[in-house]
Amino acid sequence: MTEGTSVALQAGQEMTPLAVTITREQIKAYADASGDQNPIHQDDTIAKQMGLPGVIAHGMLDFGILARAITGWLGDPARLRRLRVRFSAMVQPGDVVTCRGVVESVDEAAGTAALSVWVENQRGERVLNHGEATVSLP
Repeated sequence: MTEGTSVALQAGQEMTPLAVTITREQIKAYADASGDQNPIHQDDTIAKQMGLPGVIAHGMLDFGILARAITGWLGDPARLRRLRVRFSAMVQPGDVVTCRGVVESVDEAAGTAALSVWVENQRGERVLNHGEATVSLP
């Protein structure tokens, strides 16, 4: 689905998945844009000293990718009304994260739909889970 195309929603409908390979460059760009310069996101030595396997991505970077997947699928960023998730696992450079979701219900009277959304890595582990999104109907 490309942006600008409006998606009609129905219960049980699956969101078009979006897969992204996480790079050190993305992590650095997010750190610069957000101001979160915590060295666990940029320095393997410090990350390992903190008990991590190495540099990890910001959870909010993954959250932003999920928001992009939803709004790209919907075709209009303004349709995303609410998004919440639980951060459940670390993402490292080289991981491939895939954003997925399913429409749980449609409320024609309110003009909204409720989605369950999540992000999983290449091993099928959910790195963001228990996600809920509320979107406007077209």
